[in-house]
Amino acid sequence: MENKEIQKLLDFIAQSNLDEVSIETSELKLSVKRYGAAPVVQQVIASAPQVVASIAVAPVNQAVAPTLPVAVPVVASNRVTIKSPMIGTFYRSASPDRPSLTEVGSDISKGQPVCIIEAMKLFNEIESEISGRIVEVLVENATPVEYDQPLFVVEQ
Repeated sequence: MENKEIQKLLDFIAQSNLDEVSIETSELKLSVKRYGAAPVVQQVIASAPQVVASIAVAPVNQAVAPTLPVAVPVVASNRVTIKSPMIGTFYRSASPDRPSLTEVGSDISKGQPVCIIEAMKLFNEIESEISGRIVEVLVENATPVEYDQPLFVVEQ
């Protein structure tokens, strides 16, 4: 089946009152189950390596609200996020018995250490690339962080 044929079939199923459809051929296995407003479609192509794709199809007469990424906070134009430059464990201070490098409301300057990220048993001081005031700390102490994950919101 060509992509256009599959899309026409999905459009037809989305407009129908069917709650579940399964189609299987030598080159394609298609299973559509409707949950709530939008059906969930799984497509498996039987050639070479198995490829699985999931597609959400909304019925034509219903609108689907767009979803926003959860990890990225919405900030004002004068606010900037400091993001993690690496994967590791986030620490607000150099050791448990020392005070945090930054607090909400504290002023920071370019080049000032704002946190520590432990990666592969190495403790890396993360320096601010901007000057401003810490408005929000987005990560809990001693929790894992991903590359490019927002850590702080800074008001310039």
